[in-house]
Amino acid sequence: MSSTNIFQEEQILKELKHYLPAQAPLKDFVHHNTLHAFQSLPFEQAIRKASKTFGYKTSLSLKEYRKLYNEGKIDKEILENTILRRKGHGELNVWKSRLIEVNYEEFNEGKIGRLRKLWKERFKLDLNTIVHTNLFRILNSYLDQGIAITKFPVNKESFLSSIIEIEKNSFTSFFKTQRVRDLLFDPHTSLECLLKLLLGDEVLYKQYLFDQQFAHPGWSGLISVIESQPGSLLDGRKISLKEMIILECLLEIDNLDNTLGNKWRPLAEVAEKKHLVDILDETEWNEYDNLLVIWQEAYEWTYYDQVLAGVMVGERLKPKTEIPSFEAFFCIDDRECSIRRYIEHFDPDCATYGTPGHFAIDMYYQPKNGKFYSKVCPLPITPKHLIKEVSTDRNNTSDLHFNKSSHGLFRGWLISQTLGFWSAIKLMFNIFRPSVSPASSYSFSHMDSFSALTVENRSKHHKKDGLQIGYTVKEMADRVEMVLRSTGTTELFAPLIYIIGHGASSANNTHYAGYDCGACSGRPGSANARAFSYMANHQGVRTILRKRGIDIPDTTEFIGGLHDTTRDEFRFFDEELLSDENNESHKKNILVFEKALRANAKERSRRFNSIDTKQVPKTIHKKVKERSVSLFEPRPELNHATNTLCIIGRKHIHDHLFLDRRAFLNSYNYELDPDGKYLSSIINAAAPVCGGINLEYYFSRVDNEKLGAGSKLPHNVMGLIGVANGFEGDLRPGLPIQMVEIHDPLRLMMVIEHDPEVVLKTIQNSETTYEWFINEWVILCVVNPLDGKVYRFKDGSFEYYDPISKNLEAVVIEDLHTAIESTDENLPVYLLK
Repeated sequence: MSSTNIFQEEQILKELKHYLPAQAPLKDFVHHNTLHAFQSLPFEQAIRKASKTFGYKTSLSLKEYRKLYNEGKIDKEILENTILRRKGHGELNVWKSRLIEVNYEEFNEGKIGRLRKLWKERFKLDLNTIVHTNLFRILNSYLDQGIAITKFPVNKESFLSSIIEIEKNSFTSFFKTQRVRDLLFDPHTSLECLLKLLLGDEVLYKQYLFDQQFAHPGWSGLISVIESQPGSLLDGRKISLKEMIILECLLEIDNLDNTLGNKWRPLAEVAEKKHLVDILDETEWNEYDNLLVIWQEAYEWTYYDQVLAGVMVGERLKPKTEIPSFEAFFCIDDRECSIRRYIEHFDPDCATYGTPGHFAIDMYYQPKNGKFYSKVCPLPITPKHLIKEVSTDRNNTSDLHFNKSSHGLFRGWLISQTLGFWSAIKLMFNIFRPSVSPASSYSFSHMDSFSALTVENRSKHHKKDGLQIGYTVKEMADRVEMVLRSTGTTELFAPLIYIIGHGASSANNTHYAGYDCGACSGRPGSANARAFSYMANHQGVRTILRKRGIDIPDTTEFIGGLHDTTRDEFRFFDEELLSDENNESHKKNILVFEKALRANAKERSRRFNSIDTKQVPKTIHKKVKERSVSLFEPRPELNHATNTLCIIGRKHIHDHLFLDRRAFLNSYNYELDPDGKYLSSIINAAAPVCGGINLEYYFSRVDNEKLGAGSKLPHNVMGLIGVANGFEGDLRPGLPIQMVEIHDPLRLMMVIEHDPEVVLKTIQNSETTYEWFINEWVILCVVNPLDGKVYRFKDGSFEYYDPISKNLEAVVIEDLHTAIESTDENLPVYLLK
């Protein structure tokens, strides 16, 4: 087999990094599109290519779709309409028969791995089993962030430099043969020369590298992320994907030499044509692929159609124009959908709004005595400001049971005989009376409620590590204006306005960062809420805002707070600064919040098998708090499970609908933004954040083995950076089954209230944002406020959509509690009485 191409190392490594998982270490676990590498392609084409290339399962199976159809979860009329639109009237019965009756073989191996499996087929050597064990242990030790008793002897120059240094100064070795040690020490050893030894022909290099790295995509993907984002590790390491590949190739040659001696040959000498593929080449569709596409579209539009019919009803309702009793700003997070509904139910005169939970504050946050800075703004933003927590008497909670002395031989034995006994007793009590402990991820511990924050910058020279400490008055005014204008709240201010961030408490939960606020890089939004309230209360800020046409009355006060979405608890900050009159109103509002929290806990509890939803809300609320910090609860909260909707508009287009906690709600008033200036910033954030959350749930649900993390029960934390099943193995990207088991794999539908022409121009302003919609990774619909009609974005333009669910107005729900108690499955879209 002769060589016809030149090995383009840099280009191949770039392609590898593009297709590998992009999940950051656990502390920065932020949801993203699992198949981000295919996002330049239309969704339907992308998922088929991903499936045929890497063997992923990218949709439900034919059997699962048929089950949903028989259960009425895929509407018959919508299925027929989907067939007609795609295949034409003459093909309706043929394709309907294929969809419902004909049996097909459902097996897809993918292209990946064909070349590398020759080691096992021809030489009877399973390199994966032999090599991965040592490779993963070395990587885990090198990248360890605090679990290991003994630190890896790190050379600051690079990962390979550390390996070389260990080999030169140790009595033992990572390798079994002298040839590989010589290759390691030889400065002229390159990746290309190692591939030459293994393969013999550079035509095979690219395919082999993809086979090799996708045999453990978790570790490879993580190292690729660390290479491009060194700050993702608190205890920094200098490592590259190329260095890891070189070590893996050395380990492969070492084991081949040690086991087979001179009996093995480069793969080019044993490979046949059937083993060679262009790994990223285009793939052909077959009849089975077309069936899955039709089923998925019908499945999605069965739900979308109900929502759009309900939204059109809302367009005929008139928004309120009076001053509310109080106002509350929440994150757009889908978990805040129901709490907002209950707050407005118990106080119909109040008003709630949704906006990204960082509240336009792009900052790093440093807690008192904290060594590191936490990024609390959307992941793509690089903050230039730092807010520090100062003047607090809080000490970090400690526990004698967590003690480094237990690592020693004598002290370890002594502690196990003393504190170990009491640990067992404590653990037993925790089964029956779970409580917050230092081992818990407790959202309210992110910031001390009684501390002070350096929100205001009083000197341009006030900096630290190149970051400006606090914000100038103008900068504060800009951020307050952004939130108020983007949500359409520029007048009729209530006397008391709440800014509520959110976080989530849990115990024994490796994916805790995925439960907090995505707009705050997987951290609670408490510091942001408190900082925004300080800014909005600042007299200098209000003076600037008045000049800009936003007149906030002197009697209006902002107060920050945090909603723990797992425990259903609120905590408020700086209550002592409220005026006497507003303080009295605040005490009354707390009673409203408490009723809403209890009702919300009851609604959430229908998904929890351990709680009887028919109990009174107060009892359920208590049990929800207990299970949130139970060490034995694998489902502390179902998080974003079932999300499938994002609505951007005035609240009267959705507040009459029961959306079953499935919607991201972003407040927006098109009348104050005729040219779409603020809409642009909303969509640019909502598409990747909400779309990323939705797609990670989608793919983790349809293929939890390859695109998800499997069951969290056997998860083992590796170096505080990732999880593996058991004590060794590849890292698991994606979400565990306990987070997605009730999720319906539907793409996100975004509904925007505005003129379709304005929306079209807005999304076209950003190429990356436009990609989400033109390729239909997010489905886009627009409600035109001028005629109340709905338009669907398809193939670059908007087309009128007439909902099939004509009788939605008859589906009015009068007793929500009864409906909630009736099932733990997703409820349809109801009109609330």
